[in-house]
Amino acid sequence: ARTWRYVKPSSSHKKARETLDVYAPLANRLGMNAIKTELEELSFKVLYPKIYNEIVVLVARRAGQREVYLRQILEEINADLAEQHVKASVKGRPKDYFSIYQKMIVRGHDFANIYDLVGVRIIVDSIRDCYAALGAVHARWSPVPGRFKDYIATPKLNMYQSLHTTVVGPGGKPVEIQIRTWDMHRRAEFGIAAHWKYKANGQAGRALSKPDNDDLKRENNIDDKKELSEADNLKWIQQLADWTSETPDSDEFLGSLKQDLGASEVYVFTPKGSIVALPQDATPVDFAYSVHTEVGHRMMGARVNGRLVPLDTKLSNGDTVEVLTSKSDTAGPSRDWLSFVKSPRARNKIRQWFSKERRSEAIEEGKDELTRAMRKRNLPLTTLMTQQALIGVADELNLPTNVESLYAAIGEGQVSTQNVISRLVKDAGADEVAEEVEQEALPLRHVERSHKSNGALGVSVKGVGDVWVKLAKCCMPVPGDMIIGFITRNQGVSVHRTDCQNMLDLQKTQSERVIPVQWTSDKGLFLVKVQVEALDRQHLLSDVTRVLSDHGVNILSGTIATGDDRVATSQFTFEMADPQHLATLLAAIRKIEGVFDVYRITGAKDSAEPRLRKMERGNL
Repeated sequence: ARTWRYVKPSSSHKKARETLDVYAPLANRLGMNAIKTELEELSFKVLYPKIYNEIVVLVARRAGQREVYLRQILEEINADLAEQHVKASVKGRPKDYFSIYQKMIVRGHDFANIYDLVGVRIIVDSIRDCYAALGAVHARWSPVPGRFKDYIATPKLNMYQSLHTTVVGPGGKPVEIQIRTWDMHRRAEFGIAAHWKYKANGQAGRALSKPDNDDLKRENNIDDKKELSEADNLKWIQQLADWTSETPDSDEFLGSLKQDLGASEVYVFTPKGSIVALPQDATPVDFAYSVHTEVGHRMMGARVNGRLVPLDTKLSNGDTVEVLTSKSDTAGPSRDWLSFVKSPRARNKIRQWFSKERRSEAIEEGKDELTRAMRKRNLPLTTLMTQQALIGVADELNLPTNVESLYAAIGEGQVSTQNVISRLVKDAGADEVAEEVEQEALPLRHVERSHKSNGALGVSVKGVGDVWVKLAKCCMPVPGDMIIGFITRNQGVSVHRTDCQNMLDLQKTQSERVIPVQWTSDKGLFLVKVQVEALDRQHLLSDVTRVLSDHGVNILSGTIATGDDRVATSQFTFEMADPQHLATLLAAIRKIEGVFDVYRITGAKDSAEPRLRKMERGNL
């Protein structure tokens, strides 16, 4: 990852996406926080360079003020711990750029709220000192309700152990505090690598963290019985190995692995008191399959905390779950379970059962689902659902090339009906494209059929003096763009950019209706559509519209939407007489805080696609 800057952008983007989706979460699951952080930072910089640079600038602006506040916090904590005779290392916990961006996405907060949240890490010699330090911190500052987590008593699956708390610090600002032992710190930073390093050296990671003369003493301290055993350290690795053998399809395994790595966890108990970790929002069905496959297959009910509950009930931390099973030979899972189970193991086991036991039923149900979905969309069944077309779709989806395999995949929930329908429609061709393009053509003004009128619009048709000319809405050409004309039915000549995707399609199917056109020296008003991409914050829309207004732009329409990634995407359509003025306007918008991209939308291929997704594919 450190050498990505030396390879081609297309290759580096592919590797960065793979790293961010798989390897960084995998390092996190193995407890290798230091490696995870570096992989995330390198991937973030390659995939989202504009957002990365914007956050770098924002961090630099606030660094000085934050350091002064952090210094005050550290001095007060050190004084309190010294008074309690607790030997500790107290340091500020730096926030990496990717974690700042992730918190903006997950919590939906502005950058200022995220960055101003100070983080402190306290590292002590023993577990007893962890709780002593916690008491000292809570004695000085009031804890925030609901923000205390004891991962020492209940470790995470990746071996992580620490005390987490958030307190109201000086000035009423929240302060996040982590408290752990040196052994926990090594494990948090290097995970299984720290464990193996310890086993090889006999001293837990002296090369991995601060040397301490009391290392061996702390390792044997009878107070630290809550440290994890070797079996605990390697538990998830064994689960991963079992999972690999259960999922022979590599694509399915990779997809499920990515889902599992990114999921939060909930901890529940068996009736005998054993702890079981499940994905967030897991159900009793997920619990049953985590115990044993046959327990899941024969499940007919569940008790949570002694009460009978529906099988789709979401489990919470601390719940005690009991599974009720059937002894009937015909017992088996329900296909409805696939709609609410959260764990990849449960989903895979349910699908495997239906693949083996209910294939014929799945074929019939899949066929019915596809037929109903197509009728709901008023699509011609006889035209689209031919055996040849269905076999073609099965081949595209890497299924066995027969109709039954496609129907079975739909019935088992492996393939969505929408995916199949989209492929059937696409493979059947797009004969209606021309009519759709003509409906999208937008006449800017009704022009009389004369040579003078064509000039007033700013476009002339070569060799023709009296024709109705209009500018296509799909690409909105302006003077300076390379243009071409298309003869519509009863609508005159529709003018497109030469790189307009609709026009490129029409040239392939109806080239006889394509004619040359050119711009004239006459000026008029033209429609322009621009897209603005920025990190979401308060007053962003008002700042953008103010810049447009200051440049004398008459806004005709505008939309704004904020995605799960906290990127606000705005589109504005406005009139403009001088296209040369557009470059000045775009430059002014780029100077707005948080804006990392702004560009004109045309009908060119991929032009309306957010540039972040293009950058991910290496196209920019």
